[in-house]
Amino acid sequence: MANIAVIGTGYVGLVSGALLSDFGHSVICVDIDTKKIERLEKGEIPIFEPGLEPIVKNNTYYKRLIFTTDLAKAVKTSEVIFIAVGTPPADDGSADLQYVLAAAKGIAEHMDDYKVIVDKSTVPIGTGQKVKNAIKEVLVTRKVDIPFDVVSNPEFLREGSAVQDFTHPDRVVIGAESEKALNVMKDVYQVLFINETPFVETDIETAEMIKYASNAFLAMKITFINELANVCEEVGANIQKVAKAMGQDGRISPKFLHAGPGYGGSCFPKDTKALAEIARGCGQPMSLMDATVTANERQKLKMVEKIEKELGKDLKGATIAILGVTFKPNTDDMREAPSLVILPALAKKGVKLRISDPQGYKEGSWRFGEIAESITWCNDAYEAVEGSDATVILTEWNHFRTLDFSRYEELGAKKILFDLRNIFKRQQVEEMGFVYHGVGV
Repeated sequence: MANIAVIGTGYVGLVSGALLSDFGHSVICVDIDTKKIERLEKGEIPIFEPGLEPIVKNNTYYKRLIFTTDLAKAVKTSEVIFIAVGTPPADDGSADLQYVLAAAKGIAEHMDDYKVIVDKSTVPIGTGQKVKNAIKEVLVTRKVDIPFDVVSNPEFLREGSAVQDFTHPDRVVIGAESEKALNVMKDVYQVLFINETPFVETDIETAEMIKYASNAFLAMKITFINELANVCEEVGANIQKVAKAMGQDGRISPKFLHAGPGYGGSCFPKDTKALAEIARGCGQPMSLMDATVTANERQKLKMVEKIEKELGKDLKGATIAILGVTFKPNTDDMREAPSLVILPALAKKGVKLRISDPQGYKEGSWRFGEIAESITWCNDAYEAVEGSDATVILTEWNHFRTLDFSRYEELGAKKILFDLRNIFKRQQVEEMGFVYHGVGV
């Protein structure tokens, strides 16, 4: 079993650290946020991720997982050090590497023997070499010659199912420049190796590209089906049946062929923009990436147009129930969520918004700060629906799938449903006297 440090206790860092400790390793998670570390030491999880809390508590109890703000201690006691800090988009769409490089320099300041430094954050191609050079510069300044290896080990975690994704991945990608580093990483993932998980062994740059290529392709697939759904609406075709038939082709697969209001989250928007910027920077622009980014933003606004078309251009004074504001179910993450575009656009037109989301209030209360006067946060879907002129489903939380439409009359709500995730069948809803609007159906 290895001694491992994870720098950063955000989504990727916390999930990775907790699951690696559950594999039996001794893991120390580091963060500069003192309050977050104090919360974690008490067993309080700062993110909502199903199944993660008991893993953190169990491994903290058995002291396989500890939390600290002491970077020096973490570096000195660990052979393998994961960098899992944020890489937020810069103004031009490229990934901001300041936190990654700061972590690398921090490691170099405290290391005193061989280390394997692992880039776990999603980083542009060439970052591994930048991390290597940053470490070398510090070691030169310290006038010491300490061996180390840099490895790229991208994560492929889906929010809401990260525990399953970490323990049962489709593949483990390891980009390394030495056999020693590669073997160390195989030891780290020995549990998965024994379970015959496919391992992709490659160079650092290829590993970095695999992550971007995977996310960009999935984002492009979502955008394709969304644009096709818009065409289906105009020509009278049904996108769900089209997507099902497409997915039955083994070359295509049914995954990520679900029409909706556009993709969001911490990965797809950031990674598509970053890849487009990387491509431009090396003189090989990817028009598909640029088109994907543009079309995804347009899709969000098309949902506003859909609502306007049904309710009338003058929406001032209308009350709309919003079911779900997180970018997907089973997460509290609202980064780049379609709701962040759709709700302000509606509020600007004078709409009163009644919101129900089981995990969206904490983040939504500050993200929607500028339109707070237009928003009422509700305890459940029925409170949100009460007295509304229409209902909009933006996030497909499971309990929205069992919405009791027979209660609309007693709640004084109009029977107009914008099912922007296509979780209901048109005929089923229309038979209950509703006006139904899906996406591409």
